[in-house]
Amino acid sequence: MSETLKIAMAQTNFCVGDILGNCQIIIRDINRARSEFGANVVIFPELAITGYPPEDLILRPELHRQVKTALDEIAKNTSDMFVIVGYPEKENGLLYNSCALMHDGSIVSNYRKRELPNYSVFDEKRYFSSGESPCVASILGFKVGFSICEDIWSPSTAQQAKDAGAEIIFNINASPYHIGKPTERVAALGRAAKAAKLPIIYLNCVGGQDELVFDGASFAVNELGNVVSQQPACKESLSLITAIRGNTGPILSSTFELLPNRHESIYQAIVLGVKDYVDKNNFPGCVVGLSGGIDSALTLSVAVDALGAERVAAISMPSKFTAQMSIDDARQQAELLNCSFQTTPIHEMVDSFEKCLNVNEPNKTKGVTGENIQARVRGVILMAESNATGRMVLTTGNKSEVAVGYSTLYGDMVGGFAPLKDIPKTLVFELAKWRNTQSYAIPSRVIERPPSAELAPDQKDSDSLPSYDLLDQILELYIECDKTPKEISSLGFELPVVKKIAAMVDKNEYKRRQSAPCVRVTTRAFGRDRRFPITSKYKETENF
Repeated sequence: MSETLKIAMAQTNFCVGDILGNCQIIIRDINRARSEFGANVVIFPELAITGYPPEDLILRPELHRQVKTALDEIAKNTSDMFVIVGYPEKENGLLYNSCALMHDGSIVSNYRKRELPNYSVFDEKRYFSSGESPCVASILGFKVGFSICEDIWSPSTAQQAKDAGAEIIFNINASPYHIGKPTERVAALGRAAKAAKLPIIYLNCVGGQDELVFDGASFAVNELGNVVSQQPACKESLSLITAIRGNTGPILSSTFELLPNRHESIYQAIVLGVKDYVDKNNFPGCVVGLSGGIDSALTLSVAVDALGAERVAAISMPSKFTAQMSIDDARQQAELLNCSFQTTPIHEMVDSFEKCLNVNEPNKTKGVTGENIQARVRGVILMAESNATGRMVLTTGNKSEVAVGYSTLYGDMVGGFAPLKDIPKTLVFELAKWRNTQSYAIPSRVIERPPSAELAPDQKDSDSLPSYDLLDQILELYIECDKTPKEISSLGFELPVVKKIAAMVDKNEYKRRQSAPCVRVTTRAFGRDRRFPITSKYKETENF
C-alpha cells in the first residue's frame, strides 16, 4: 500500500469528432505525466475521446468503432500508469457517458454517469442512459470513487461513493463557462465534499466548441470543502496533485493559481471561443468591418488577441453619413493593433442600388430601406473579402441590439461567428475599458462618444432605443429572468417602455434564428440556450 499518490490533471483542449487527434493528445499527456511528474495516475476530462458535446455524431455507428480503436491504443500506453478517461460507451443498444480506469494495457474498472443534465445547453437524456451504481477502485491502495460532471452537483452521489468505500473522489467534467460559473462549481463541490467528508478532485476540459466555451479552471477541495488546488482558466495545463495518506484520509497538496476577475474572465472566454472556432474550422484568419464604433472596436481587439494581428483584416466602409472621426478612429485602432487595414467607400455602390430600385417606384429607398441598403452593401464587401482570402467574417452585433432586432439581416448581421452576440451593450463598454488597462488597443474617443449606426444624418442609437443602461436592465429581466412586462414594471420601470421592448424581443426571433453562432457567456444566450418558436401568437396578458 502506497502512502503517496501522484495525480496528474490533464486540463486539455479536445476537438469534437477528432477521435484520432484526441487520442494522440491523451497519449502525449500520459507520457508527459510519467516523464515530467513521475505521476502514478493521470485524469482526462468527460468524453475526452470524442470531445464534448458530440451531439448527433454519437448516433453514428462508425464513431463507436473509432472510439474502441482509440481505447485500445490508449490502453497500450498505460503500462505502469493508471489512466482515467471519459468516453461514450455502447452496450446492448444503449449509450452511456462513461469513464474508464485503465492500467497495464486494459480497462480495469468502468463508471457510468448517473445524473444526466437536460436543461439549458444540455440535452444528455436525448443520447445517454443513466448508470445505476457508484464505482470505487483501488489505485495503489487508495480507494478512489469516480463521478462525471453533473453527478457531483448532487451531494448524494458523493455520499454513495463514500458508502461504497471511497476515500477520495475523482470528478471529470466538460463544464461550459458562463459568468459566475467558477464560483458555482466551488459551492457545489463544497456541498458534496462536506456531505461525504471526502476530498474531491475536479478536472474540467478547456476550449471552444461552437457556442460553448469550456474554461478549465480545474481545482480540488478537501473534506471540509476548502479549495486546496486551483489550475488556470482558459488555457491548457498539466499539473500535479499529491495525495498523502493521513490519519483520517488522503491529504491533497498542489499548486494554486489565482482566477481572473469578472471582466478578464469574460474577455478570456470570448478570445478562446473565437480562436477555437476559427482554428478548429480551419479558417486562415478573420475579417472585421471596422466602423469606428465600440462594437467593432472590441471585436477587432478580441480577434487580434485570439489569432494574432497577421491573421486579422479590418475594413472601413464609410458612407456619406460616416463622420471623419469614425474613419480616423478605425485607422488608428488598426495601427495600434498592427493588423491590416483598408478603406472601401460605399457611396457609389449605394447610389447604384438606389438608382435601380427607384426606377419603377420613386422614393422607394427612403428611410429604413435606404439605411439597410448601406448595411447590405457592407455585407457584400465583407463576404467578397472572405471569399477572396478564405478568412471568416466576424459579425459585430451585441446582445442588446440582437435582442431587439436593431440590426440588418444580410447586412451588419453577415458573418460566420458573433463574438459579442451574448454581450449586452453596457458590458461591451466595460470590456473595452478593461482591455485598455492591459494595453492601449481601443481609441478613447470610440469609448466616449455616443453610439451611432451612422446610416442617416446625425443618427444616434438613442433615437430608436432607450438608453442602454435602461434597456439592458429590462432585457436581463425579460430574457434571463423570464419576468413578464408587468413584473418588470413593478420593479420601477415604465410599463409602456417595458411592453415596447418585450414586443421587439418577441418580434425579432426570426432574425436571431438566422444570425451567426456566438460565444455563450450568460445563462440565457440566444441559440442553443434560449429556444423560442419563430411562429407564435403567445402574448403575456392578464385577459385570458
